[in-house]
Amino acid sequence: MTLQECYAALGGDCAEVLSRLRSEALVQKFLLKFPADPSYDLLETSLAAENWEEAFRGAHTIKGVCQNLSLTALYRSSSALCDALRGGQPLADPALAQQVRADYETTVSAIRAFQSQLPQ
Repeated sequence: MTLQECYAALGGDCAEVLSRLRSEALVQKFLLKFPADPSYDLLETSLAAENWEEAFRGAHTIKGVCQNLSLTALYRSSSALCDALRGGQPLADPALAQQVRADYETTVSAIRAFQSQLPQ
């Protein structure tokens, strides 16, 4: 799987991130760090505890990272969730969190598939 194929699988824009970071090696470096980022765990824990301010913080961080890495599908869903939680508002539409979960799983699965084909 190439970097371009990985981006296609996760619903991202490889050309956009390459225009920003200028190097496949640099994109790969940051992309492979994404699954270890603690923001998703913060989001899930905070949603379960109904800690809306921390849930917002997690969604906002995910949104920012996804925007920087051009992870378009997850950026869009995390942005919608972030907007819904802004100002500590309770989550009125659980479907927003469900979409983030689905997009996160797709993203991480594609990254792991890409990583598994890299030379050790």
